[in-house]
Amino acid sequence: MTENSVVKETNFNFEGQTGFYRGKVRDVYDFGDKVVMIASDRISAFDVILPRPITSKGQVLNQIASKFLNATKDIAPNWLLATPDPNASVGIKCETFPVEMVVRGYLVGHAWRTYKSGLRTLCGVSLPEGMVENQKFPTPIITPTTKAHEGHDEDISREEIISRGLVSEEKYAQLEKYALALFARGTEMAAEKGLILADTKYEFGEKDGVIYLIDEIHTPDSSRYFYADVYEENLEKGLPQKQLSKEFVREWLIANNFQGKEGQTIPEMTDEKVEEISKRYIELYEKVTGEKFEASASGDVIARIEANVKNYLNS
Repeated sequence: MTENSVVKETNFNFEGQTGFYRGKVRDVYDFGDKVVMIASDRISAFDVILPRPITSKGQVLNQIASKFLNATKDIAPNWLLATPDPNASVGIKCETFPVEMVVRGYLVGHAWRTYKSGLRTLCGVSLPEGMVENQKFPTPIITPTTKAHEGHDEDISREEIISRGLVSEEKYAQLEKYALALFARGTEMAAEKGLILADTKYEFGEKDGVIYLIDEIHTPDSSRYFYADVYEENLEKGLPQKQLSKEFVREWLIANNFQGKEGQTIPEMTDEKVEEISKRYIELYEKVTGEKFEASASGDVIARIEANVKNYLNS
């Protein structure tokens, strides 16, 4: 892996650029009414950016998100205008709602950890008694989180969001409607590929009174998929589900005593570990989209992204 073959960070200065923001995974260039988002190869877990970038990860995320945004624009307007490069998307600049809409169809991940601790309420939503890990909820539930610019996102209830004035009741009802409809579409599309969409998160923004779906959707960073063919058998036997998601990275970190807490050290990321994670992302891309992953030409990826974005902006 050469320095220029992965996108750890970008530091472009485009003509007409009015601002810049670096998120956990994306570098965002502001142009007033629109934004250019560069999907880097950075990887985060437990709200911490891990020390080494993952080859092709940014391309995987950007291309999956683009595919699903285009496949769901009949459900909710979304921000995407163009993808001028495998790692770059251009879209409408919106005022972001300060909450993330987490939709859960199955008791897994954070929801299971909460349930296992003995709690039966998550984000104000009552959870049925007697459930087991990875079991399907009677109907999908929404468990929102606050959207933190730094540090951890925090669980929050619908009532709290409205009472704190984070989102008005009317607009929040629309976010819920969009989130559940998008989850239903994502579930259908996953089933066509032999997958189960277990949970996911959506982000929304607003411009000129219109609510837009923003950021990425149904990617391995924002979603968790199970393999449908072994789901029932594994559930019955109490075995872990075969997953396509970033959860395997979290599990590796937990096994090495790291959960993003103070005083904990990130375990060493060997070349083998980086390659393994890269392969898992590519597997997810191929499984979720049903298409072969074509790694963008090797060479100086940063220079390629800059040139493609410049060409788009100039056109």
